[in-house]
Amino acid sequence: MLLVDAHEDLAWNILTFQRDYSRSAAEIRQSEAGTLIWQWNGDTLLGWQDYQRGQVMLVFATLFAAPLRKKLGDWDTQCYRDSRHAKALYRNQVDVYQKLVEQHPEKFTLIQTQSSLQDLHKDWGQTKETHPVGLLLLMEGAEAIDHPREVEEWWDAGVRILGPAWAGTPFCGGTNEPGELTKLGRQLLEAMAGVGFALDLSHMDEKAALQAIDIYEGKVIVTHANAKALLKGSESNRHLSDRVIRCLVERNGVIGVVPFNAFLKAGWKNGDPRDTVTLLDVVAQIDYICQLAGDSQHVGIGSDFDGGFGWQSVPAEVNTIADLQKLAPLLAERGYSNEDIENIFSANWLRTCQDFLP
Repeated sequence: MLLVDAHEDLAWNILTFQRDYSRSAAEIRQSEAGTLIWQWNGDTLLGWQDYQRGQVMLVFATLFAAPLRKKLGDWDTQCYRDSRHAKALYRNQVDVYQKLVEQHPEKFTLIQTQSSLQDLHKDWGQTKETHPVGLLLLMEGAEAIDHPREVEEWWDAGVRILGPAWAGTPFCGGTNEPGELTKLGRQLLEAMAGVGFALDLSHMDEKAALQAIDIYEGKVIVTHANAKALLKGSESNRHLSDRVIRCLVERNGVIGVVPFNAFLKAGWKNGDPRDTVTLLDVVAQIDYICQLAGDSQHVGIGSDFDGGFGWQSVPAEVNTIADLQKLAPLLAERGYSNEDIENIFSANWLRTCQDFLP
């Protein structure tokens, strides 16, 4: 069954750890043996052969860098001092994706239009051994934008989804840094809608997210976040309240569930046994959103794999992204039909992309 993954920090990994995603996850792990990368970011879960085995047709590939105040160590090179520095880092990441496609055209392709997505889907429908993986660019955290009028530059660069926050930004509150939409944030949303961006609410503080759902005129999605109701005891504003989920469903949005142990079991932390969390916990998140929505049309996968965690921090049955296919029989056992499972794996995201791609 085809799979769309709505969140992967590929460029960040390529620049930070020199990971070559044209290779398999096993080859990347072997190349990193004896280094400290596994301590900083875990063993990789991604690789081109694993995309093929996992039928991963399309990835929302991010432009991501953290503000300097969030720097994790000397190894963390993708951190910015100010918006001008953030812009330079993000431009470099756009170049990384372009070079990846130029060097491996049979393995990766950029998706910027409805027609390019349709061509990709048609390719994956053909009977052949391998297919190119589509990369749809997402800006995670908008501090590379100094003024809302600059959004058109990023559209022209190929970015199609924009999330205003990671941590707090001049536009709104973010993870662990609460706050409403600012005046500049409202101006940003107006400019984004005028150009045609999809708005990613991931990492936005709840107050800001609810305001954005109410006023944004374009497509609203959440590429990678889980339901807070299943994480009893967590006070983090990183997770989605029932209110946000219901409001997003009313806007016909889609939420990408994250198979990260700390987002599946409250209190789980790096170093804890990975077998205390299973893919049934991922199914529980998917099912919870489906029950709130009343159907299977508002949830998908947003793995965030290699985004600050790796093999050590995902459910016990997962070795690479290919193992997300194991969710299909588990969902079937829960009573989900083939059509429901197809919605969750790919159809919801593909339909959504057709809504905002030019």
